Amino acid sequence: MAQIYLISLLVLVFLKYFRLIVNCIAYWCYKPVPLSDEPRFTPNDVTVVIPSLDGDNDELRETVRSVLTNDPHKVILVTIDANLEKAESAFLKMSEKIEIHSIPKANKRRQLCKALPLVTTEITILADDDVSWPPNLLPWMLAPFEDEKMGGVGTNQRLRREKNPNIWNFLGAAYLIRRNWDCTACEFMDGGLPCLSGRTVAYRTDIINDPEFIYSFTHETWRSCQLNADDDNFLTRWMVNHGWKTWIQHHRDCEVQTTLENNSKYLLQCLRWARSNWRSNLKSLFVEGTVWRRHPWSTFAVFQTTLTSWSLPYDASMLWLFWQVTSTMQHDTQRIVRILFLFWVVLICRVVKYMGHFARYPEDLKYIMLIPLFGYFHSCSIKLYAMLTMHVTTWGSREGADVDDAWRLIHLPGYSPSGSDRRKPNVVNEIDEHYLEELEEQRLLLPKYDDDA
Repeated sequence: MAQIYLISLLVLVFLKYFRLIVNCIAYWCYKPVPLSDEPRFTPNDVTVVIPSLDGDNDELRETVRSVLTNDPHKVILVTIDANLEKAESAFLKMSEKIEIHSIPKANKRRQLCKALPLVTTEITILADDDVSWPPNLLPWMLAPFEDEKMGGVGTNQRLRREKNPNIWNFLGAAYLIRRNWDCTACEFMDGGLPCLSGRTVAYRTDIINDPEFIYSFTHETWRSCQLNADDDNFLTRWMVNHGWKTWIQHHRDCEVQTTLENNSKYLLQCLRWARSNWRSNLKSLFVEGTVWRRHPWSTFAVFQTTLTSWSLPYDASMLWLFWQVTSTMQHDTQRIVRILFLFWVVLICRVVKYMGHFARYPEDLKYIMLIPLFGYFHSCSIKLYAMLTMHVTTWGSREGADVDDAWRLIHLPGYSPSGSDRRKPNVVNEIDEHYLEELEEQRLLLPKYDDDA
C-alpha cells in the first residue's frame, strides 16, 4: 500500500509542479520583440476603437487622453444612443482625431462592428474605456507586426494603484499578475496564450474587417443560443484557428494600467471571467480543437486546467498522500518534512509569481496569505458555480451594464422532429419581438455582403 501512496503522490506532484517549473523558466527566458530601426508601421497606421457604455466619465477621459498622447491616426468612440450627446460634448473638443458613434443598445460586439467599417488604417487597436496607456505604447505594440504572420498583439497589464489599497485591490492586482505570468510563459513556449485581453489589443485590420470574420463574430453560438459576450475570447480563437500568430508584448513601455472593482463586487467580476473561461476553453478543446496541434504546451498548461485544476481537493490529496508516505519516518524528521511540504504546497510555490510585486510594494506582504486562501475559495465556489451557470452572461459589477443583458445570450428557435417548439424557458435569455426588430436594425449596420446587395 505504501508503494501505491508514493506512486500516486509522485504523479500528482509531477502534473502540478512540472508545469510550474517549465513556466518559471519560460517566463524568465522571455524577451519582448525589440523596436525596429526602420519600423514598417507607425502610430499614423493605427486607429483606436473604444466601446463605452457611459459615454463620459473620469476613467474614460483618462483613457482618451492617454490614447491621444500616443498620437494615433484616429480614435473612434462608440457608445449608446442615450449617451451620444454627452460623449460628443465631452470629447469632440479634445481633438479632431476623435469620431463618436452610437448604437441603440449596449453590446461590445455590436459596438465594434459599428466602428470597424470606418477604419482605414492597417492596424486596429481595441481598448476598454477604463485603461491608461504609457506614452510610448504604440511603437512597442507595433513592433511584432514586422512579422507578416502576426495577427494580434496584446499588452502587459497592471492594476492602477490606489492611495490606500485594500484587500480587494490586492486580489485584483494578483489576478493581473497571474494572467501576465501565464500569458508570457505560454507565449515563449509555443506562441499560445489563454486570451488576448480586450483591455488593449492590436489586430491587423484586414483580419477583423473581413466579411467572413464579421459574420462569424456576430453569429457565434453557444449550445442553442447566439452568444454576444466573450468577444476577446472569440477574437483570440479566430487568430488561432485561421493560422495567425499572436503575441504578448511584455515590456514596461507596453504596460497598460486598468481598474477593477475595489469592493465585494470583485467576486462578481471573477464569476463573469470564470464563466467566460468555461465557455471559451471548452470550445477550444472539444469543438475547434486547433490548440491541441498548434499550441500543445499552452493546452497542457492553461486550457485543460479548466477541467483538471481544482486546487483545494488537489492540494488536500497531495498532503494526505504525503502524510501516508512519511508515516514511518522518525518523529522529529517526520514533523520537519511535513511542515516544509505543507508550506511548499500551500504558499511557497504560489508566491514565486508575485515576487516582483512584493519587491515593488513590500507593504502588501501583509496580504500574502490571501494568495492561497482566495485560490482555494475560487476553486471550490466561484469556479464550480460558474461551471453550473455557464448560460448566465450578466456582469453584476457595473452599474447599467446589465440593462441589455438579453442581447448577450439570445435563444435561437429550435424545433423537435414533430415540429413542436422545444425551447426551454428560464435557462437562457429569451428575446421578444421588440428585440428582434432592434437586432435587425443592428444587422443593417454591418458591411454588406455580395448576396445581400
